[in-house]
Amino acid sequence: MPSGHGWGRLWSPFQIQRSEHPVKYLSVMTLAMLAGLGAQDAIASKATSPLQGTWTLVAADKLRPDGVQTRDYGESPKGRLIVDQSGRYSLQIFKAERTRFAGDKNAGTAAELASAVKGSSTHYGTIVVDPKKGLLTFAIEGSSFPNWEGSVQHREFRLEGETLRWQVPARPDGSIPVSIWKRVK
Repeated sequence: MPSGHGWGRLWSPFQIQRSEHPVKYLSVMTLAMLAGLGAQDAIASKATSPLQGTWTLVAADKLRPDGVQTRDYGESPKGRLIVDQSGRYSLQIFKAERTRFAGDKNAGTAAELASAVKGSSTHYGTIVVDPKKGLLTFAIEGSSFPNWEGSVQHREFRLEGETLRWQVPARPDGSIPVSIWKRVK
């Protein structure tokens, strides 16, 4: 085999000795590593989330410690959950009976602001489905409740046909929020 380093020579990264050509060795190994990561992403992107699609909120209730289920976001809550094929999601829940602002929201009264904050729950990030354990894992990137940002939360869930139901871990008062969603066709 010729000893030149021109384009006519075929080589493999395993033929490059670390001590002979450290920069070339590192460049080739970095390229190989990046190619491997790219292949992993390509494989992962082919796996579609079973929640992919758009969902509309059917109920936003709470299960009280005494076992009684009551409305948590009013009689007619509004909401949307959108999940892409790789599990990125955006979720909004609104109490329909929120107090309307008399004017500019930046000049809202204490009651208007409290109604807006307490009457909504929004967050986005990634969601992972574990059907064997019956768990959803939310990695929350942004939220209307800033304390949730950067957190990872688990929800017990059931997916039955086009209906998705999950329970949020108990609140300090012992009540358990329950969300029920219907897939939009």
